[in-house]
Amino acid sequence: MQSTDLGNKESGKIWHRKPSPATRDGIIVNIIHNTSDYHPKVLRFLNVAFDGTGDCLIAGDHQGNIYVFDLYGNRFNLVQRTAQACTALAFNLRRKSEFLVALADYSIKCFDTVTKELVSWMRGHESSVFSISVHASGKYAITTSSDTAQLWDLDTFQRKRKLNIRQSVGIQKVFFLPLSNTILSCFKDNSIFAWECDTLFCKYQLPAPPESSSILYKVFAVTRDGRILAAGGKSNHLHLWCLEARQLFRIIQMSTKVRAIRHLEFLPDSFDAGSNQVLGVLSQDGIMRFINIQTCKLLFEIGSLDEGISSSVISPHGRYIASIMENGSLNIYSVQALTQEINKPPLPLVKVIEDLPKNKLSSSDLKMKVTSGRVQQPAKSRGNKIQTRILKQDLTGDFESKKNELPDGLNKKRLQILLKGYGEYPTKYRMFIWRSLLQLPENHTAFSSLIDKGTHVTFLNLQKKYPIKSRKLLRVLQRTLSALAHWSVIFSDTPYLPLLAFPFVKLFQNNQLICFEVIATLIINWCQHWFEYFPNPPINILSMIENVLAFHDKELLQHFIDHDITSQLYAWPLLETVFSEVLTREEWLKLFDNIFSNHPSFLLMTVVAYNMCSRVPLLNCNLKDDFEFFFHHRNNLDINVVIRQVYHLMETTPTDIHPNSMLHVFVALTKGQYPVFNQYPKFIVDYQTQERERIRNDELDYLRERQTVEDMQAEVDQQRVEDEAWYQKQELLRKAEETRREMLLQEEEKIIQQRQRLAAVKRELKVKEMHLQDAARRRFLKLQQDQQEMELRRLDDEIGRKNLTENQAAVAKEMRADADAYRRKVDLEEHMFHKLIEAGETQSQKTQKMIKENLAKAEQACLNTDWQIQSLHKQKCDDLQRNKCYQEVAKLLRENRRKEIEILNAMVEQEAKKWKEAEGKEFCLRSAKKASALSDASRKWFLKQEINAAVEHAENPCHKEEPRFQNEQEDSSCLPRTSHLNDSSEMHPSTQISLNRRAVEWDTTEQNLIQKVRNLRQRLTAQARHRCQTPHLLAA
Repeated sequence: MQSTDLGNKESGKIWHRKPSPATRDGIIVNIIHNTSDYHPKVLRFLNVAFDGTGDCLIAGDHQGNIYVFDLYGNRFNLVQRTAQACTALAFNLRRKSEFLVALADYSIKCFDTVTKELVSWMRGHESSVFSISVHASGKYAITTSSDTAQLWDLDTFQRKRKLNIRQSVGIQKVFFLPLSNTILSCFKDNSIFAWECDTLFCKYQLPAPPESSSILYKVFAVTRDGRILAAGGKSNHLHLWCLEARQLFRIIQMSTKVRAIRHLEFLPDSFDAGSNQVLGVLSQDGIMRFINIQTCKLLFEIGSLDEGISSSVISPHGRYIASIMENGSLNIYSVQALTQEINKPPLPLVKVIEDLPKNKLSSSDLKMKVTSGRVQQPAKSRGNKIQTRILKQDLTGDFESKKNELPDGLNKKRLQILLKGYGEYPTKYRMFIWRSLLQLPENHTAFSSLIDKGTHVTFLNLQKKYPIKSRKLLRVLQRTLSALAHWSVIFSDTPYLPLLAFPFVKLFQNNQLICFEVIATLIINWCQHWFEYFPNPPINILSMIENVLAFHDKELLQHFIDHDITSQLYAWPLLETVFSEVLTREEWLKLFDNIFSNHPSFLLMTVVAYNMCSRVPLLNCNLKDDFEFFFHHRNNLDINVVIRQVYHLMETTPTDIHPNSMLHVFVALTKGQYPVFNQYPKFIVDYQTQERERIRNDELDYLRERQTVEDMQAEVDQQRVEDEAWYQKQELLRKAEETRREMLLQEEEKIIQQRQRLAAVKRELKVKEMHLQDAARRRFLKLQQDQQEMELRRLDDEIGRKNLTENQAAVAKEMRADADAYRRKVDLEEHMFHKLIEAGETQSQKTQKMIKENLAKAEQACLNTDWQIQSLHKQKCDDLQRNKCYQEVAKLLRENRRKEIEILNAMVEQEAKKWKEAEGKEFCLRSAKKASALSDASRKWFLKQEINAAVEHAENPCHKEEPRFQNEQEDSSCLPRTSHLNDSSEMHPSTQISLNRRAVEWDTTEQNLIQKVRNLRQRLTAQARHRCQTPHLLAA
């Protein structure tokens, strides 16, 4: 036994090695929860509940920790901490991840195990909730406390109804019946009521138990099919109620060790169709005993006096038992390990009768004593001990009576008398009687081994040939046919086996074991000699039917012969479908009540009787299609008449042709293992099996090749689709590239036009700048000339004033000083002039830069505006734009030619002006040279005259003073002109240098202007050619 301590872990493995529960105790794992705090303590589990699958359970301790244990995945997880003890749990809601928990504060909460979040919080109880029952659909839930029970809608989590009772009558339990819409309420006064869930209408009330065995009910349990209610209390008696008959049908007395019953739980079985036979009884000593309610035998028990059980829950599929022990731990039991000894092959059938003590014989005949399943030896009577005797078989008894004895105390002869009297068995007990008549062994282990082999390959595609609407019915039919095919190879090749088995599958779809054994018993007994001529119909059986029909109705047989209708048409369809095509459900059940109660030849006689009872419509049929339709569809025929006719045929048919002499008597299936069925031509079946296997292999090869071809075709199609997509993508890219190229060309044209406009503006600005500079230079030259003239006039005045002085030498010296000062002044003015020119050029550059920036911004704004306008009107104005482009190109060409002519004319005019200006300057230069020469000559003459006058005065100071004075005056009158000429001659060299520099500058400017004009003409010509070519490209 493995033990797992949860500790402080929130998740982990339940067991760390593969569990191997022992047969003695069957414990898979023992789960404890110890805290590892400073003061360690044990946290006791209080409640446990399984989910709908049975592989997962939820458990809560007294501190409110709720764990989910996944037994299939070997994991546990802490899903919630409620911080208070839980009083009840439910884990079988419609939404599989949600669970309900009742807490100590009288509230009920719904949590999600995946998100670990609170889904809803339900209040309304005023005392502790000790029971939560969920409807089979998971839509409703009933919560029960000691004073009230409340019905909740789990979709809206709203309370629908509330059960109020008197304080003197307490509630024991209120719960839903499994797989039904009924609510069962049990009260402390032993009254039990059944209510309709939707309308809450009281359906019935169970009567009071007999006074001789009256107990106060405390605990209850119901079978899966909701037919049997088990109730117990402070007594060792168990009461079993039949809820259909609404009466107490059995009282089971437990052993004397049991003084009170604390809990009851039925053990589900996969093959009992919900009519559970094993009941778990938890007594006051902490031991849970499992008994069979039919045989009243103790099967096994869990728990002990040392390790008692507090409460226990069984999984829905019956594989696990979860028990909360008295020490607070949680035990998980394996039912398979506990029932391993029970499922062994049975010992020789020995009945043990045990006498009850005299003080307990007063109970009614409903009481049964629970005994162990072991055979007891006869013992001598000692005092008050119970004597046990073994009843030996009476070997000298009547053999006929033994042959008529059936299991479960039934007698075949009596059943036949009952059947002849009523015509059919009671619907309520029909299945029970059939199981007794057929003596079904119920070999669970052998049947499980057949089922575990899986679906037979022959019936993998059964739904294609037989499209049954119910998927459950189809699965059961597929499993049953597969089990038959695994039992005997012949059934995998029998084409009519689904038709033969279908009515029994539909009847026993909730119990596959009984279904399989009924069909197998039918094949062994009522289908004798059917497979001797396999794969052909059973000719020998059909011959028997034809012989009986020939004896009793020659006219009908002759009618069949006249119309070429053989027994394969009027008998075989009825046999291979066991009359399920021609009879209703009730008629078919009534017929098989009689078939299973008689000799196997009864089925063959039924075929003859069906034809004889239908002789009138058959004699009126002349076409083969009419006969086929008749034997494959329901007809207006009374089944009671047919059955009476069968009994008549069974009695009046001669022995030599009677099927009794050719068919064996009924043989039941063997217990433990099913018998070997080999009543067929083995070599034919083996050959067909080999051929079928070969065909299957060929078909698999073909399917593989076809799959390969389909995969290759799919790959080719995928590649083709990818290629087409790639080509389409490339075409789209090409179109997009062309569109972008066109857009780029248009943008380039716009940029070229903008550049042209910008160049024209720049040219205009340059011309304006040149005009401004020329005007500035002219104003400056004029100002300089005016200043020079004013200076010359001032110098002339100063020279005139200085000439009047007596000291000529001083005058000459002063004149030289003035001349030097003048030259310095001229140099300073030249320097200031150059600075002015540089300042003008700097200001001009700044102005040009600012103008360029403003132009760039304006052009960008124009670009943006033009682009938006063009994008809005591109499609509408495409044709107009071409014509406009042509007109603009022509206009630009004309404008360029006009501007070229203007520029040429301006250049010619400028050239003429320059020549005129050069001639004028040359004339001025010659005049200046002449004036300089005259000034030199005058100055020489003046000096010479002064020298001569000084010599004469030195020789004769008083001689001719006046004439000399007059001459001086005359000379003085001529002196200003001479001085002016002299000054002009002195100014000519600087003026000549400036003029020469101006001439050189004008020549350079003229050459640059001519070069710019040439470049401009070349650009305009190239742009005109490009614009002429662009419209043709756009039109193309």
